Amino acid sequence: MNSRKIVIIGGGSAGIAAAIAAYNNGCDDILLLEKDAELGGILLQCIHNGFGLHRFGEELAGPAYAEKWKDMLKDLPVEVKTDTTVIHLDSDRNVTYVNPAEGYVTVKAGAVIMALGCRERSRGAIATPGYRPSGVWTAGTAQKYLNMQGYLVGKRVFILGSGDIGLIMARRMVLEGAKVLGVAEIMPYSNGLPRNMKQCLDDFDIPLYLSHTVTDIRGKDRLNGITISRVDESLNPIKGTEIDFDVDTLLLSVGLIPDTALLSEAGALLHPKTKGAKVDEHMMTSVPGIFACGNGLHVHDLVDFVSMEGEEAGAAAAKYVKGEFIPKKGYELMPGDGVSYVLPCVVSPDIMEDELEIKLRVKDNRRNVRLVLREGDKTIKEVRKLKTAPSEMEKVVVKKAELAAISGPMTLAVEDMG
Repeated sequence: MNSRKIVIIGGGSAGIAAAIAAYNNGCDDILLLEKDAELGGILLQCIHNGFGLHRFGEELAGPAYAEKWKDMLKDLPVEVKTDTTVIHLDSDRNVTYVNPAEGYVTVKAGAVIMALGCRERSRGAIATPGYRPSGVWTAGTAQKYLNMQGYLVGKRVFILGSGDIGLIMARRMVLEGAKVLGVAEIMPYSNGLPRNMKQCLDDFDIPLYLSHTVTDIRGKDRLNGITISRVDESLNPIKGTEIDFDVDTLLLSVGLIPDTALLSEAGALLHPKTKGAKVDEHMMTSVPGIFACGNGLHVHDLVDFVSMEGEEAGAAAAKYVKGEFIPKKGYELMPGDGVSYVLPCVVSPDIMEDELEIKLRVKDNRRNVRLVLREGDKTIKEVRKLKTAPSEMEKVVVKKAELAAISGPMTLAVEDMG
């Protein structure tokens, strides 16, 4: 069996960044595996701009952002295998992959970095009533057909879900000559970034139906119409609120799910909210030596943060294989009132860096609040915010010295300023 110090699974923005960071932190034996024909992942189909402001200080389209990372990687002694699918991963870090050139190969890794990204929730996941005609697409699939293959999937379009992919595709379809009749969102607020709300819907006069969902799909061979209905506080459709639309295309932007099949096979604990792995402050899962980062860990707002998280995982994996830190039992970090989830899930103050960046998502839109980190009744850190929204990831930075005296689990909550 071959052996490698670090094996990275996934060659998108997180995986490439992880490889570069691992090399820059002293590891010169790195294998990067990517299932597609080239590196870059989902970025290759995201031809809109808005990438790179945080990481590179400039605004780039998705392919240009990916190219910057690939340029940084190409001169490093990192072995890259494309057209390669990983089919097994166990708790001993044995990675099995297949590709046309080598067939079936198993590699023993000193550390594994999971950077597989996520997948879209499909129509089957939301159980919308009606027929099963052609013309119902996930937004990401429609984006790939349009941006990479030049195929316009429809002329009269409705979009379910106000996540960023759905908003961006609303604008993209209009620019290509389609008529977008509206966007429905089951929640009473948009799940997209404010800038995408403005640039993709408001600027093109596309109506947004909050607290609405699709309750009927019509058409046997090709979609010819849908019905949306208002929902109550329990998200159940309200009779008598139906609105009909004559459309030939319905795009679904109803959520993303981290790809965790291999992590589950290896025995890593998964987070009930994010559906990704539970990780510590070094991005390591509950299985020693297996790290996770990017959208395969939790769904991010911006690809810049995906890359930065990949860099964290790469640096930590390099230190792990060099024996520079040994995992120790830490203290659990849990979401408190008003918080949907927090990462990391476990913190070990004695082996953490000088600063810890805690990421969190809130449950609802709030104004004039504070994010409060506590151990029991003791306040460790407090950060004031003018507003918070579920669509935007929040961060709380804690100094190592501030955690030196903790002796039990911590919670991070949202509280009104009063």
